[in-house]
Amino acid sequence: MKKIFILTGEPSGDKLASKVIYQLKSLKLDIEYLSVGGEHLRSLGIKSIYSLEDITFLGFTKVLVNIFKIKRKINETVEKIVEFNPDILFSVDSPDFTLRVAQKVKERNSRIKTIHYVAPQVWVWRKNRVKKIKKFIDHMLVLFHFEKKYFEEENIKSTFVGHPLIEKENNNNKISSNNDTDKKKRIISIFPGSRLSEIKVLMPILINFIKMCDKKYDDLMFVFHTTYSFKKLVQNYLINSNIKNSNVVSEEASKKSILSQSVFAVAKSGTVSLEICNASIPSIILYKMNFINFLIIKLLVNVKFANIINIISNYEVIPELIQSNCNPKNIYTKFNLFINDDNLRKQQVAEYQKVLKDLRLNISSSKMVSEILHKNLY
Repeated sequence: MKKIFILTGEPSGDKLASKVIYQLKSLKLDIEYLSVGGEHLRSLGIKSIYSLEDITFLGFTKVLVNIFKIKRKINETVEKIVEFNPDILFSVDSPDFTLRVAQKVKERNSRIKTIHYVAPQVWVWRKNRVKKIKKFIDHMLVLFHFEKKYFEEENIKSTFVGHPLIEKENNNNKISSNNDTDKKKRIISIFPGSRLSEIKVLMPILINFIKMCDKKYDDLMFVFHTTYSFKKLVQNYLINSNIKNSNVVSEEASKKSILSQSVFAVAKSGTVSLEICNASIPSIILYKMNFINFLIIKLLVNVKFANIINIISNYEVIPELIQSNCNPKNIYTKFNLFINDDNLRKQQVAEYQKVLKDLRLNISSSKMVSEILHKNLY
């Protein structure tokens, strides 16, 4: 029996990995799986050696505070993988965790094939990482065309596989949602982040933004998209704030349905932005961290924007409210501008669709990655 260990480091990676493994499982091959994963891999019947929340840390200062715990988790994970003795270590995103594990695994057992999905953003910072990566990664799967050159320069095998979050979906069958949303109200999808630290920072800001909206609009319904693990937390924030025109969704089918019905989205910067774009929903992007982390990031990054659509376009297609600009008043001002201008919303969607067109492949990204795993197994 062939074996694959799936290594993720946060909910977005868990979701990407699950799309690939779903495709691989559909082939009904005799494969044994084990993982560091979350709810998405768990829904496929794949056991995780520990909770994904144990390793989800945000920011440099949090990493420093938890440095010994992280090292213990890395070593624990390496031991479990070596013990499992997989044919493939399939690592997904979260390079500060997954690549450190992959490096140690390769040192312990060079026979294990290491395939990494979602290349570290060497074009943003730490370009010299590529020289180190070539020693322990056998195959790098990149989401964007322009990333290949960074790995090819060091003779690392790489394949452009497109981005699974921008695959064209069959919308002939409209997804139904069981969530109670007032059909007379316009839905605004809110994405407060997938990490505890992100939610703690953004929820108070978003709640005050909604309170400002309520003074002007009575036809809006704000729906918060979160994971099952954080649904109760987000609900408690809303209950304590006495906001009535809000709801929380965590089930994937419900989230897709709500997003497709939305007129606008407000989202923490990250991969979810591509899902929003793929659904053709106009949006604004938020990002905020503690001041020390922000200063470190400012010193290290080589790009002007946080959002990948803006980075590729080299101008702000989707408004970004970063750090001190990420406050209720600024969010409300930008939102107010878009919600009252149908042409402005359509213009944004039209502009980012041009970018998405160049990022898509004819074949499903998830299927392409599953085929690469299959070829490396047999």
